[in-house]
Amino acid sequence: MNTILKLEHIQKYYGNAGNITKAIKDISFSVEAGEFLGIMGASGSGKTTLLNCISTIDTVSAGHIFLEGIDVTEINPKSLARFRRENLGFVFQDFNLLDTLTISENIALALAINHTPVGRVESRILEIAGKLNISDILNKYPYQVSGGQKQRCACARAIINNPQLLLADEPTGALDSHSSQMLLSTIQSINKQLGATILMVTHDAFTASYASRILFLKDGEIFMELCKGNDSRNAFFDKILNVLTIIGGGQSHVC
Repeated sequence: MNTILKLEHIQKYYGNAGNITKAIKDISFSVEAGEFLGIMGASGSGKTTLLNCISTIDTVSAGHIFLEGIDVTEINPKSLARFRRENLGFVFQDFNLLDTLTISENIALALAINHTPVGRVESRILEIAGKLNISDILNKYPYQVSGGQKQRCACARAIINNPQLLLADEPTGALDSHSSQMLLSTIQSINKQLGATILMVTHDAFTASYASRILFLKDGEIFMELCKGNDSRNAFFDKILNVLTIIGGGQSHVC
């Protein structure tokens, strides 16, 4: 398989010489094309810092990150924004939608930023909205729709430019259990039917059970890796809970 993302000995430090905190100590792993990878760990384990390093929001203190074979850590800062815009999609816990724009206009923003020809914008929006079952709310504003619909809009915005990698940071954190289940089914569909490569950070075992592989972080290091394989999602969920019990922390809910 084709390796989309590769991390080599990533480290991230905070503080000065007299008081250094190692948020990420020495992490290496790869993500294959079409994979759905989950990152789990208790608060302070380094999972958000790791996601920030991958998304190049934060610069790494040491190591290298390769996206499609390109060393992101070596990109000129002036070119970094464009590289992220063209290769990464983001789904955040708090949606990050603009209330003054309709759902359609929020999705269109991603196309406008990437300078998509005007004549192709509407057809792309209708296509992605149909796949995510939000065609009937395109003319509504974010405050007029449910949290689950807002998050599906955020997913549409994230994948409409066909990014190499979709990064999801606690995507179900602001949703109730029913909306969470619907969103996770949508994300799983994006992965399986559209072939999107997804890296999702979560503290929730139920959410993580939708992934095909999980890396568990503890104290800034990879503590364990768990692959779903041929397990049912329920069996995988139980295995996730067992690992969380071992390392401490984490929450779970069952719909």
